Amino acid sequence: MSRESRTVLGLVGVVLTMGALAWAAVPFYSWFCSVTGFGGTTQVSTAAPDEVLEEVVRVRFDANVDEDLGWTFRPMQAKMDVKIGDNAMAYYEAVNNTDETITGTASYNVAPEVAGYYFSKIQCFCFTEQTLKPGERVEMPVNFYVDPDLLEDRDASWVRDITLSYTFHRTEPKQAALDAVPANNVN
Repeated sequence: MSRESRTVLGLVGVVLTMGALAWAAVPFYSWFCSVTGFGGTTQVSTAAPDEVLEEVVRVRFDANVDEDLGWTFRPMQAKMDVKIGDNAMAYYEAVNNTDETITGTASYNVAPEVAGYYFSKIQCFCFTEQTLKPGERVEMPVNFYVDPDLLEDRDASWVRDITLSYTFHRTEPKQAALDAVPANNVN
């Protein structure tokens, strides 16, 4: 094999490797954040722990919307005091202020970031897309707890105030996206 062929082959290998790394970066980053709580990413759980402590954490609620969404979105309570390990439920309200049906998806995080590993959601409107008709108003629950292991972590044991923040983004409904894909006609 000539020197030029080896160089071209090496460059193609570099390009393919870079492409594969770029493709894998988003799912890897999402996995990393969910496992470690990095960036304030919360955890997902099926049930609250059996242990409820007397120690209390104040959870503050924040809501934001992308400017092109056309919704009003707000927490129905500004804050709540929750015993560590206790199952708690808070509500957010969304109103579609437009004359069209709009679908949105909420992204979320908690602050301080170190609390993300210990803040677990059992049920949340953020797990699925939300579709609101013109003028429709909905109350959306989030069921959560703060893991008692928070107190054992030397980097997080000082946390007594957590802010749960959501931002709603406009998205295409999944069914509409599926309807837009042409079916393969096999005769």
